Amino acid sequence: MPPCPAPQPPGSILRWALFLLWLCVGTWANAAPAPAVLVLREAAATVQAWPAVTVLADATRQHTLADMQAQVSRFEAPAGAGGTLGVRPEAMWLRMELMAEHLSDGRWALDIDYPPLNRIDMFLTLGGQVVQHATLGNLQPYSQRPLRTRSHTVAMNLVPGQPYELWLRVETTGAMVLPITLNKPAAQLSRAVHEQMLQGVLTGLALCLLVYSLAQWASLRDPLFVQYALLLTGSLLFSLHFFGVGQQYLWTDNPWFEVHGASLAALMATCGSFLFISQSLVGHLPRSRLLWAMRSGAVLCVVLALVYALDGVSTHTIARIVSILGLVPALMGIPGAVQRARSGDSIGTTFLLAWLVYFGSTAVVVGVIRGWLPVNFWTLHSFQFGATIDMLLFMRVLGEQARRLRKAAQVASQERDAMRSLAHTDPLTGLVNRRGLHAALSSALARCDPQSLLAVYVMDLDGFKPVNDQHGHDVGDALLVAATRRLLAQVRHNDVVARVGGDEFVVMTSGLATPGQAQDLGLELLKAFRTPFALGDLQLSVGLTIGYAIAPLDAQDASTLLKRADAAMYSGKQAGKFCLRRNRDDLAPASA
Repeated sequence: MPPCPAPQPPGSILRWALFLLWLCVGTWANAAPAPAVLVLREAAATVQAWPAVTVLADATRQHTLADMQAQVSRFEAPAGAGGTLGVRPEAMWLRMELMAEHLSDGRWALDIDYPPLNRIDMFLTLGGQVVQHATLGNLQPYSQRPLRTRSHTVAMNLVPGQPYELWLRVETTGAMVLPITLNKPAAQLSRAVHEQMLQGVLTGLALCLLVYSLAQWASLRDPLFVQYALLLTGSLLFSLHFFGVGQQYLWTDNPWFEVHGASLAALMATCGSFLFISQSLVGHLPRSRLLWAMRSGAVLCVVLALVYALDGVSTHTIARIVSILGLVPALMGIPGAVQRARSGDSIGTTFLLAWLVYFGSTAVVVGVIRGWLPVNFWTLHSFQFGATIDMLLFMRVLGEQARRLRKAAQVASQERDAMRSLAHTDPLTGLVNRRGLHAALSSALARCDPQSLLAVYVMDLDGFKPVNDQHGHDVGDALLVAATRRLLAQVRHNDVVARVGGDEFVVMTSGLATPGQAQDLGLELLKAFRTPFALGDLQLSVGLTIGYAIAPLDAQDASTLLKRADAAMYSGKQAGKFCLRRNRDDLAPASA
């Protein structure tokens, strides 16, 4: 058994009691510290106001400043993370005590950098008396703002060393996000310029993507590019509204659009998401259930937008609907994207990555609205950054689609060329056939004149049929190919050699200065066939009978020119073969 403690003298016991009392009071004070007076020091330039803020709800929305001054003891430090009160249907009063240090010039600017707030009444009091009052908010005429800035800003001139109270009455239909700072004028200007530059860069990027998508649609006529443009436009308009740039530059002093713009932009983006995701994943399957379900979702967005634009549903209700509906396109598309990603399709992987970013940024926004996350630069801009990354990732989907369309067009062009080639080419020799010859001859005759003559030679192999009968069709085909090569060796690269029958060939040459040049070419062709053809172990001799006509001297149209050249060749056959004859309209057609 341990020894009993020695008895303490009375003075020592009293000191211990006082110590325990001080400890308890100190612990309680630390558990619920009262906000300190916010001292504005020149060296700080920017001071976060939230640590000094206390709040009180006004459910009736009828209380005046005097009512709130009478209830100062009821004001409490805000719960949750800094800079946000969540979604509050009632009006909220905020109070803080502040004082400019003695060395300050007293020039400070109050800034609440959350443009969607509807109405903010600012009261600055000294000794209980109002020394400055201003009305801010996005539903107030822009031209009547104390400072025409993107955010809610008002300049203050404080007497150094004097204790002021700053009262803010805030009322809004959306989230009550309140990033309140007090800034020196130079610091306020710097913050505003930096934010404007950021919004300019992101807006410029979005506009470039928009122009690209519309240009691609005009070129390729693929609906995916218009759907992307719709999604991008909705996202861009939402960002312009959310960060106050739209009211500052685009729809200034337009309260209707300021109230409806965010929800309409969100519905536009959701409609574009339904169409773009479905077209990307199953657009090639017109009977897909997913495609029709997604398109039905797009139609629902259009209907909701029309009803809301006509004030058939409240802003609060449409905001709730959009917050749920906005997630549906991604949730519906996930199974299809996973399936395509597993098959190695980059489109599926891109969508999954984009949705991961989207859900992450959305979670941050929800955390700020609910008061789980503090308001700062990154949390306030998280959704905008996430949307920009998504648009860039979706651009990869567009690039893949453009590549596939170009490849499909290339394949289709090659198939058309192949079909055209089959229609105009002899499959055995690779020469143009009768159809191809007529097309080339018609084109050449249009450029023919007495100073630039055109000659057409119709020729037939002498002795080809006995070779074909004796050695078979394979040897006959090989002989025709060899004869083709020999003919091509005698003509210019721009001359045309055609096979128009079994062993019948036609040569067309243009740009001749005199008929004598046509005669010389015919003789060269004859001479080329004096040498036997070596086909493996076989030495085969075939001759050539040629008839020709010259345009425009002998005829001026393709049909007559060919008929006269054919008649000359037939005449040469009857005269003993292996000869060259010209028809000056003095030989009867072969069919006569």
